[in-house]
Amino acid sequence: MSIEIKAPNFPESVEDGEVLAWHRVAGEAVERDELLVEIETDKVVLEVLAPQDGVLSSILKGPGETVLSEELIGAMEAVTDSGEKQPAVAAAAAQPATGKASQQPRLGPAARRLAEQEHIDVSLVPGTGKDGLVTKADLLEYLQNKQSQTAPTSSQAEPAVAPATAEPPGAVTGPSGERVEKRVAMTRMRKRIAERLLNVSRDTAMLTTFNEVNMAPIMALRNKYKEQFQRTHNGTRLGLMGFFVKAACEALKRFPSVNASIDGDDIVYHGYQDIGVAVSTEQGLVVPVLRDADFMSVADIEARIHDLGSRARAGKLGIDEMTGGTFTLTNGGVFGSLLSTPILNPPQTAILGMHKIQDRPMAVNGEVVILPMMYLALSYDHRLIDGKDAVQFLVAIKDLIEDPARILLQL
Repeated sequence: MSIEIKAPNFPESVEDGEVLAWHRVAGEAVERDELLVEIETDKVVLEVLAPQDGVLSSILKGPGETVLSEELIGAMEAVTDSGEKQPAVAAAAAQPATGKASQQPRLGPAARRLAEQEHIDVSLVPGTGKDGLVTKADLLEYLQNKQSQTAPTSSQAEPAVAPATAEPPGAVTGPSGERVEKRVAMTRMRKRIAERLLNVSRDTAMLTTFNEVNMAPIMALRNKYKEQFQRTHNGTRLGLMGFFVKAACEALKRFPSVNASIDGDDIVYHGYQDIGVAVSTEQGLVVPVLRDADFMSVADIEARIHDLGSRARAGKLGIDEMTGGTFTLTNGGVFGSLLSTPILNPPQTAILGMHKIQDRPMAVNGEVVILPMMYLALSYDHRLIDGKDAVQFLVAIKDLIEDPARILLQL
């Protein structure tokens, strides 16, 4: 019995995808729910699994080819209804796995890119992931071991000699002084990110307003309750994002235009708060969404962010989990950023940028006091949001964070 293998059903926001890699070759036996092929879209890498036991009979779309929603990309021969294998299936199952293709280990997307960039023979790398999956960490460890084995010992090493002429700043040099360059194809997701950023700069009247917030009250609250919070909520850690998401929800209720979007000549006011939280991954920046964040507790928000962030970095997020947000938070402070201008995430019309917490001397009641301060940045589309509303919205965030009881009391 022949079974068609089709691309997943893409949502309206995704026009097409690109075949990233097949994990089986034509004629190879496969098991039910085994990963057959990965398809990269503008937002996420989708996995196509084998619907049942059988043999992969044909591949119609190879790596790098563009596929449409539910387009036929291959076929497989399945077992008969009686449970007996058809001849092609039985032959593939009985054939010893001696070919290179059948011995090829499974790789995740990040590991595959690293293997291609470094020209690694992945058959030499033992996989420590689930079902023998070769992870990026496995490849990095393999490279490190390989370099340590090939590096000369101290008795064999040449004495360090300063070059007669210095290379220009930023030059990339090889062992023999050769200037090395590497050219790699831009991933589909990275191309889409670049396109969206250019569209934002061209199609919006983006402006940014700044303020600063005293983080001492929130930090004192965390230090007081973090251990009890973690015990009570099944290991969920008390972070900063839970407070900022709740503060954003409260501020969005007061300033509906910040929670709105522009659709042609219409303004769409959203009566709910779906908050996007930017997550940095190896493939690029993704923004999973907390649906109805206003009705979530701080513990629910922290647990959900941790789950979404982990799955985003593993490439396991669904497209529906990254679409439909009404407002976005991004925290460059985790990378040490002191101040930046966040870029809008269309069709949203505002985004809040958080930054590094740094001790600074501040004037308090006529005295200089050292306080942990954070710069906040609100970028907004001036076509819809007036400067007054943007500034007052950011001040509302500041007031709520500096006095966390206001979040609970909705003051």
